[in-house]
Amino acid sequence: MTASAVPRRRLLAYGLGSVGTGVFSTVPGLLLLYFMTNVLGVPAGVAGLVVTLPKAWDVCLNPLVGATSDRDAVRTGRRTRLLLVGTLALPAAFAAMFLSPVTGRAGAVWVAVTFVLAASAFSFFQVPYVALPAEMSDDSRDRTRIMVWRVVCLTLGILVAGGLAPAVVDAAGGGRRGYAVMGLSVALVIGAAAAITTLGTRWVRSRPGPEPLGLLAAFRTARGNRAFFALLTAFVVQAAAVAVMLAAAPYVATYQLGSYGLTSALFVCLVAPSALAVPVWGKAARRFGRLRCLTAATLGYALAAAALLPAAAASSVPVVLALCVLLGICYAALQVLPLALLPDTVLADAARTGHAQSGAFTGLWTAGETAGLAIGPGAYSLALAATGFVSATLDHPVVQSPAARTGVLLGFSVVPAVLMLLSLPALRTYGRRRTAAAPTTPETVKDPV
Repeated sequence: MTASAVPRRRLLAYGLGSVGTGVFSTVPGLLLLYFMTNVLGVPAGVAGLVVTLPKAWDVCLNPLVGATSDRDAVRTGRRTRLLLVGTLALPAAFAAMFLSPVTGRAGAVWVAVTFVLAASAFSFFQVPYVALPAEMSDDSRDRTRIMVWRVVCLTLGILVAGGLAPAVVDAAGGGRRGYAVMGLSVALVIGAAAAITTLGTRWVRSRPGPEPLGLLAAFRTARGNRAFFALLTAFVVQAAAVAVMLAAAPYVATYQLGSYGLTSALFVCLVAPSALAVPVWGKAARRFGRLRCLTAATLGYALAAAALLPAAAASSVPVVLALCVLLGICYAALQVLPLALLPDTVLADAARTGHAQSGAFTGLWTAGETAGLAIGPGAYSLALAATGFVSATLDHPVVQSPAARTGVLLGFSVVPAVLMLLSLPALRTYGRRRTAAAPTTPETVKDPV
């Protein structure tokens, strides 16, 4: 069934799943590191390992879930069962992450275990969820439309996470109680969004095959898809850039802008414009080509991120917020356009190999995304430790050294800018590989790369 034949209520039911995935992807990256170092008193280096190692486990798990999703789809014609597993398990595990009854290193162990459980549950939902668009339409322009719906919802989820989660912490009194209330509240949002999508996408017929492939066989079949791996490389590097900035935001708000409460303002300025910009980027992509627009947005993000260094160093709140608005406009393209290009690589591989294995490719994709999101906070925590950042609890705050404050600033500005620039060669490689592999058809003429 093509997207143009799918009622809007079904597109909305699919898109709403991204509210939950956006919330889960954002809140740990934004608040978990700060929660451990500034509420539980976990040393920065240890906290960095805690936010990184569960994600490393997820990188290994996602391809397995992808292959399992394909096998289940061959047997049942649906991807609903794995979606349901994630829907039921994720909210409980997420809430538990912020319900630690202990502090210090014991608190780090608690967060690590619950984060592994939450990341595993997330894989069971996210991997089959990302595989669905390639099975909802055979037309690239229609799939771009599907991605617009999804990314608008994703942006709303990120906005809820970044804009409301810190505010809920403050409203509930801060500290461990504030984070516990926030964790429970956000878990309810995740569960509701995931349940709507799980029930609302049962109509989608999955068509992997002609027979299920094991994980190793799927990898052997996929390794010739060089366009996919080039696109994945760019996406991972960009995800790491965004993750570094997310992890740095509460620290910049606290130590450079003078108030932890500004974390919400930073996030709203970053995400709210992207919700409005997603449809604009969709129209621009149809006119100028998706890859050209993605490249322009990457450059724009890098320039705006670099400009944050002097603005944040001068504690200029209005300028920092204005730059975050520009980042949000570019961020919209970084979300919607790679996801619009991904199904093209999956379907091109099916034409090349005779095996449609959406689950295997999306397992690799989500593993890469998870790696990027893990690398960001992990690298940032190591930078904090290297520059002398001192962890504390709310009852015993400390004054950070100039070197530590410099580390806070660089992670919010220069590092994301450099990573964005490093993703450009991979995007260029993707363009060459896709052009070389794509047949000349009316669709490719009307919908340029």
